[in-house]
Amino acid sequence: MNKMRVGRELRSLNNLIRRYIEFSAPRNEIDTVTGNNGWIIGFIAERSKQQEVYQRDIEEYFTITRSTASRVLSLMEQKGLIERHPVAQDARLKKIILTQKAMDIRQMRLEDARKMEATLIQGFNEDEIETLLSYIERMKTNLTNTQEEHNNP
Repeated sequence: MNKMRVGRELRSLNNLIRRYIEFSAPRNEIDTVTGNNGWIIGFIAERSKQQEVYQRDIEEYFTITRSTASRVLSLMEQKGLIERHPVAQDARLKKIILTQKAMDIRQMRLEDARKMEATLIQGFNEDEIETLLSYIERMKTNLTNTQEEHNNP
């Protein structure tokens, strides 16, 4: 068995998911919103139902660096997808709010995401799905722990 297979297969699956998302929405919306922007819009929409959303929440949820999150959010702001509003208790914090444009795009893409999810898990039973998710979580933990070891020798 090829020991490099898992990473390659996960990367391949990621590419297929990205293509599915990008080509399932109407063409003019694809030009406005990348697949990653769509995921971030979805996260902000769901999280903001319970609490305010800040850049650090996006960094943690998507396991991206501060500079990457900042760059992505700046581009989303330029595209008119989000607004950043100052917070009274801490001038350094800016809560992230979706614009109406982003909410409209979210609605259009939600059905596509549901179809993609159904396609991904087609033929899997509930136990298999839970097992798969636990494996993925363990892989993420393994990589996170390894990165932390490299950053804190």
